[in-house]
Amino acid sequence: MEKPENITLHPNGSDPFGRNEEVAQIEIMVLSITFVVAVIGNVSVLLAMHNTKKKMSRMHLFIKHLSLADLVVAFFQVLPQLCWEITYRFFGPDFLCRIVKHLQVTGMFASTYMMVMMTLDRYIAICHPLKTLQQPTQRSYIMIVSTWMCSLVFSTPQYFIFSLSEVKNGSTVKDCWAHFIEPWGARAYITWITGGIFLVPVVILVTCYGFICHTIWKNIKYKKRKTIPGAASKNGLIGKNSVSSVTTISRAKLRTVKMTFVIVLAYIICWAPFFTVQMWSVWDENFQYADSENTAVTISALLASLNSCCNPWIYMIFSGHLLQDFMNCFAWCRRANADFKKEDSDSSIRRTTLLTKMTNRSPTGSTGNWRELDNSPKTSIQME
Repeated sequence: MEKPENITLHPNGSDPFGRNEEVAQIEIMVLSITFVVAVIGNVSVLLAMHNTKKKMSRMHLFIKHLSLADLVVAFFQVLPQLCWEITYRFFGPDFLCRIVKHLQVTGMFASTYMMVMMTLDRYIAICHPLKTLQQPTQRSYIMIVSTWMCSLVFSTPQYFIFSLSEVKNGSTVKDCWAHFIEPWGARAYITWITGGIFLVPVVILVTCYGFICHTIWKNIKYKKRKTIPGAASKNGLIGKNSVSSVTTISRAKLRTVKMTFVIVLAYIICWAPFFTVQMWSVWDENFQYADSENTAVTISALLASLNSCCNPWIYMIFSGHLLQDFMNCFAWCRRANADFKKEDSDSSIRRTTLLTKMTNRSPTGSTGNWRELDNSPKTSIQME
């Protein structure tokens, strides 16, 4: 990126609209760690899935695409923000500004709604188990593809809101800036983003987990009554509804429900402060954004960026075989290296033996001498 020529700097080379450099250094450090941990974690999950010998289930399919969405967040949200913090101003062309802003929100939408789809899949598996028998893989792919497509569509307003423009009229200092229709434009934009990425997904997630918890409670209640002869049939739990009843809940399903619950909880903890501060900033007329920049705004933004780091480690904890499969990647590399060295060593032994035979061959080059050498104790020792 090249620095625009029309940026006016103070004689000492500083930006006329300065910032707190100490806070900026903390932000750079946290964003750097976040980016590295997010990339390592999500790539590790993808490598583990690629190396696994087990058949990929629907849950693994959602985890795979949630890891891909988190990588989009890492490369197109955290990394550009990190570069932005380092340079302070956006030193690039206008089209790059619009693309970066579009991809930043695309990653947020994709990561959030992939989590929602994964929770909906758990809801169907627990509360409506018969539906899992009706082309579940095809339904999963439809949910995943629709999530990616909707994420791209919902983030297109970024192209019209953000542009490379002056941070203040007449200042000649340009940045990738948003322009809103006063006085309601900023409120409409922040409310739309908060509702679309946080409030609506949280309502869906809470509703799904409400039904899931109710179904699990019924399952526990049924198991307690099962010891009483005839109690289950009297209560109508055995009969035509038994196939789709709560008795079909397995330990594997409960484990995946726990995993998705922890993922949702981590999402709410990381993003709730950020969206709260953003809504506060546009709806409270007494809110001073510049004064809060070093505290609430900064902390909430950094906390939100940590969400992409949490998910892969949650997968590893609740899916023990993923961590084992990831470690097997390194074991496979070590075995391949050992096999290569062994093959190279065997090849060296064969070459040495062949050279020894040629050195000890008689001047006449008769075949009988070759047979004698092949059967000689000296040759046998060399081959061992």
